[in-house]
Amino acid sequence: MSRWRKSRYSGGGNDDACVEVARVVVGGGVRDSRDPDGPRLAVPLASFGGLLARVRRGELDL
Repeated sequence: MSRWRKSRYSGGGNDDACVEVARVVVGGGVRDSRDPDGPRLAVPLASFGGLLARVRRGELDL
């Protein structure tokens, strides 16, 4: 079982719109924190760092 984590910048309340990340078999996983049993995005590990960097720079409309 994967250990899912929220950003430390998340407010931590149940109404926060945020995602969680975890290491999964194929690399990195992303899911909606409000729907932990819902769909998940799996990203190959080689691409996961680039995905996080683009999110940090505000290049993606999430």
